[in-house]
Amino acid sequence: MKKESLTRFLSKVFLTVSASVLVSGVGFAETIKIGVASPYSGDLASYGIPVKNAAMLAEKEINAKGGILGQKVEILAEDDVCDPNTATSVATKLVSEKVNAVLGHLCSGATEAALPIYKDAKVVVVSPASTNPDLTLQGKNPHFFRTIAHDAAQANLQVEFASNMLKVKKAAVIHDKGTYGKGLATLVKEGLEKKNVEVVLFEGITPGAVDYSALIRKIRRENVDAILFGGYHPEASKIVTQAKQKKIKANFISGDGVKDPSLLKIAGKYAEGYYASAPVDVSQVMMTKDFTDMYKKEFNADPGTFSLQAYAAILALANAMEKAGASDYDAVKKALHSEMVDTTLGSIGFDSNGDVVGAGFTMYQVQGGKFMQVK
Repeated sequence: MKKESLTRFLSKVFLTVSASVLVSGVGFAETIKIGVASPYSGDLASYGIPVKNAAMLAEKEINAKGGILGQKVEILAEDDVCDPNTATSVATKLVSEKVNAVLGHLCSGATEAALPIYKDAKVVVVSPASTNPDLTLQGKNPHFFRTIAHDAAQANLQVEFASNMLKVKKAAVIHDKGTYGKGLATLVKEGLEKKNVEVVLFEGITPGAVDYSALIRKIRRENVDAILFGGYHPEASKIVTQAKQKKIKANFISGDGVKDPSLLKIAGKYAEGYYASAPVDVSQVMMTKDFTDMYKKEFNADPGTFSLQAYAAILALANAMEKAGASDYDAVKKALHSEMVDTTLGSIGFDSNGDVVGAGFTMYQVQGGKFMQVK
């Protein structure tokens, strides 16, 4: 399918505007509210702020084209700090604000905690980053969708890469005890064992700890070929730094929770060679080029790790509402399941579970201080 430019797509989707709307952006009769729940403070703000920025860009562009169904889009951004308890408070607040849909949450643990609140209120949720498989595959969240593939696919990629490409025979699998980190690490451990890779250490760490020297000593004694970590960049940065300072030469492999510029800043030279699975590079998609230029102009920065997924989620919601001719729960949910839409990720849709169709993972490596896609 030929990829459209962002301007052309938005013009096509929002061509039909009610007579009460002035396309200049003045005179919208009603408002469609979209909540955006992500971490805007704390250690993981570097993931959440770009998600909010992407949503604000979508709001600006969509309203400039006449809104959705002739109604103005309003983004309501709430900081959940990637914390499950805070996420439930955020969800309750967004429901009280009568949002039509939610972009979020970012961390799987926060999403898991908030979803029952949205389910009871009949609010559709689209996450740009929550990858825990159980969020969709258990069938308990019919209102939940995501624009990123789940961790079963990511774990399989890591396992295949470790066993086939790196020829790993002995591994340590570490996690941060969280829904995302432990879930991914468990899948990786199981996959490695099926490949006859010896997992000599499977251990959870305490997030936020300053010193992981006890863990490093265990890993050093085992003389492993690879250290696979399930979690986020703050802990990954400390572990790889402390391990390499102790002359551990094992390969480091993590998931999309680690592929962030903050790893490069915090770990510095010690991040060199680090592998991370993350969404496929779509930088050559026309709409992605337009979005990237627009993002840089607006925020004087490159888009963050989940910016493209966030923008794609808003486009998918907008397209579903336009196709359905309504913004209510049942109509939007049905349209999301049935419609493909051109986005910053390419042409995507959602399967019966709510998982994205048309987007997957690939492997990156830190080379020369940058994440480069492994060919």
